[in-house]
Amino acid sequence: MNALVIGYGSIGERHCRLLTELGCSVGVVSSRALPGVCVYSSIGEAMYSDSWDYIVVANRTHQHYAALKTLRERGYSGDILVEKPLFERLMDLPDASLSRVYAAYNLRFHPILQQLRELIQGQRVLSAQVYTGQYLPGWRQQDYRKVYSARRHEGGGVLLDLSHELDYLLWLFGPWRRLVACGGRYSTLEIDSDDIYTMLIEMSECSIVNLQLNYVDRQRQRQIIVNTDEHTYTADLVGATLKIDGETHSYCLHPDVTYLEQHKALLGGSRELLCPASEANDSLYMIERAHSSVRSGGWVSNEKAMHHLRARRVEGHSP
Repeated sequence: MNALVIGYGSIGERHCRLLTELGCSVGVVSSRALPGVCVYSSIGEAMYSDSWDYIVVANRTHQHYAALKTLRERGYSGDILVEKPLFERLMDLPDASLSRVYAAYNLRFHPILQQLRELIQGQRVLSAQVYTGQYLPGWRQQDYRKVYSARRHEGGGVLLDLSHELDYLLWLFGPWRRLVACGGRYSTLEIDSDDIYTMLIEMSECSIVNLQLNYVDRQRQRQIIVNTDEHTYTADLVGATLKIDGETHSYCLHPDVTYLEQHKALLGGSRELLCPASEANDSLYMIERAHSSVRSGGWVSNEKAMHHLRARRVEGHSP
């Protein structure tokens, strides 16, 4: 298959390597000369020069919208995987433009989260606590002040950058009902984006979710604790362990595994675990409402979910 990767930062390079390992013929859209790689200077040139079976959008977040728009205008109607988040803010594209577009929320393919999701099925979930901390200066192999994470207008900030957590919370516990948030820029990092955010969230399948995301944790942590009527689960995605009532189950995972499984699913036509654009927009809407909560200093509701519920009642469905 012919695969095109748009953007060649650290994540674009990873996609190129993995797709090549999967047997794809890979081209890249980049302004850089890359030895041994077929490089196009623009999306237009790539679309004119060759035909593509699969496209990955891995440029900067604030460039995603224009990339998708250009691809559809150039007549591409195949599968597109867009690096998370989908956009830097909630935006609309025609439904036809978002058809067969998926956001790269690869943690859905993490075996620990998949196991957790399976274990809690049929149980009443009482509470969940999610904590993710990553020290921004030590995250990537370049000056943190020059990456998009540091710049609000390019889609930086912990809510967007670490929106994996929002996606898997929606994936695990269904739509949210209301939330209250506190966040902003608190550290001395040389950035203009938000570096710490915390939320208290009421969700349809979990009444109390406590979430914190930050750019300041030098230990690098990513975990979720879930309490049900029957069990307590602690999933540590950095340590690759899942504790069930204190009993530890360890996993041996290569860092590429979730990315590989995501590509395999899309290339193989297995879409059950993929995050379609509509669900990626749900995370962006949640972020938008969290910002509203910070500005107002109070709780905000999920107006989209309430509108859907009202519509179902009008149609005669049970609430």
